[in-house]
Amino acid sequence: MSFTTTEGHRPIIVHKRSLDILHDPWFNKGTSFSFTERDRLDLRGLLPPNVMSTEHQIERFMVDLKRLEEQVRDGPFDPNALAKWRILNRLHDRNETLYYKVLIANIEEYAPIVYTPTVGLVCQNYSGLFRRPRGMYFSAEDRGEMMSMVYNWPADQVDMIVVTDGSRILGLGDLGVQGIGIAIGKLDLYVAAAGINPQRVLPVMIDVGTNNEKLLKDPLYLGLERHRLDGDEYVAVVDEFMEAVFTRWPNVIVQFEDFQSKWAFKLLQRYRSTYRMFNDDVQGTAGVALAGLLGAVRAQGRSMIDFPKQKIVVAGAGSAGIGVLNAARKTMARMLGNNEDAFQSAGRQFWVVDAKGLITEEREDIDPDARPFARKVKEIHRQGLREGASLVEVVNQVNPDVLLGLSAVGGLFSKEVLEALRSSTSTRPAIFAMSNPTTNAECTPEEAFSIVGDNIVFASGSPFKDVNLGNGNIGHCNQGNNMYLFPGIGLGTLLSGSRIVSDGMLQAAAECLAAYMSDEDVLKGIIYPSISSIRDITKEVAAAVIKEAIEEDLAEGYREMDARELRKLSQEEIKEYVLNNMWSPEYPTLVYRNE
Repeated sequence: MSFTTTEGHRPIIVHKRSLDILHDPWFNKGTSFSFTERDRLDLRGLLPPNVMSTEHQIERFMVDLKRLEEQVRDGPFDPNALAKWRILNRLHDRNETLYYKVLIANIEEYAPIVYTPTVGLVCQNYSGLFRRPRGMYFSAEDRGEMMSMVYNWPADQVDMIVVTDGSRILGLGDLGVQGIGIAIGKLDLYVAAAGINPQRVLPVMIDVGTNNEKLLKDPLYLGLERHRLDGDEYVAVVDEFMEAVFTRWPNVIVQFEDFQSKWAFKLLQRYRSTYRMFNDDVQGTAGVALAGLLGAVRAQGRSMIDFPKQKIVVAGAGSAGIGVLNAARKTMARMLGNNEDAFQSAGRQFWVVDAKGLITEEREDIDPDARPFARKVKEIHRQGLREGASLVEVVNQVNPDVLLGLSAVGGLFSKEVLEALRSSTSTRPAIFAMSNPTTNAECTPEEAFSIVGDNIVFASGSPFKDVNLGNGNIGHCNQGNNMYLFPGIGLGTLLSGSRIVSDGMLQAAAECLAAYMSDEDVLKGIIYPSISSIRDITKEVAAAVIKEAIEEDLAEGYREMDARELRKLSQEEIKEYVLNNMWSPEYPTLVYRNE
């Protein structure tokens, strides 16, 4: 079966020439314009005469970047990272194709620059770094205008929107309008990993004010200088935004990013059955953590079907923590037969500890999202525990297989907590220090391996280096990066034409990632693949999402591939279909036509 390549090498008709083309990052090729194109587009004389290949252009750019790296080098939080971001950003401003070519070729090195951890630093300093607007801003002042505003964006087709309200950027708190950096960084990864066409992505900030007093007093702050809207007023703004973007682009997918917990779940429940949307903090983080948890079972030399026997202590009950708990419980229940008993039984495998200690049914004002995971009083008394028991006490009494941190509290897995885990009855305890950025990680891999022992599985949310354990042994540090899943979830949803992003599609994505690793790697303690193979991982994940959408009868097809044709495809053909629809950064032939 043959497919026409939709993101391929068709010539592109442009309606601008001369300096206008050179100032347009979508079409600019810089010194790579051929002589015929220079004549066709009135560029002769506006560029140096040497026509350079893309390889030469990249070489020149990399020399610039390496020169900077040699001058300053000092740890992950050195301004060096910010300087690299600036240089990459300048390239993005002038030549989008070349920018993505550099990013894809060096994804392992530059993903931490365009996304976590450096993007946190960028958001904190965004008002001072702002040069050229990227994306759109919908604010509380735009109520009643959004339906017309949305037509100010030049692209007639948008496939992917990442939206934030800046209320909880990573673990850095309320950064107001400066949170737009997160949406921009996420979409860079959509382009690099999933091959979403960069002309069809849109970063969005919904500015409803900020409660960050420091920003409100900052004369450089670019956002609304007022406290955050709340309640019905807040929901009305987000409602109007959703209606506006789906009216103009009915097939767009909207990914919600870094909304504070209180709104993350409410908005997800409000929109998920009517719009193509998902929340990456709740569902993407959950999927990546779930894939890691399934990997940890495999690392113990067991099969994934043994997952419901794992005892899991979870530190943190915010949007990410609850998202992981819900996903893990659903997976366990599915493996146990997917009935009410299975669901009850799965719930008993988790002990959730928040800032007030162990959550039990005795807790007053319990968060409704955390309530299903509150332990029964009789049960915990038998285990020698009580309401509000500390993390050390819980780890001591439960002897968990997994200690999972999604607390945003740096160093929470103290020496005492890790020593308590050392006496766990598990054949290979797993430690997931998942909070971002690096300073918020619950512990470092060095602490985990030195205190608990060499025979553990370690994963974190931010990048850490592997640990040398001596005698030629390596303690592998797995980064549970959301980048493994969200690009494939977005791409799979787009290409299947599914009207919603279902739980089944998210589950299929997580299980696909868990199965991606070879047995040999998993037994060495490597539970996540290398970021360098991200495009291949994304292709597999997208194919799994499409297959699930077809099975759930949600797929409505995409472009020439209607639902009927989609259903006829074999597994291999689905992968080929995905690959043919992934954009690659190649310079297209440009043809000028007068409007």
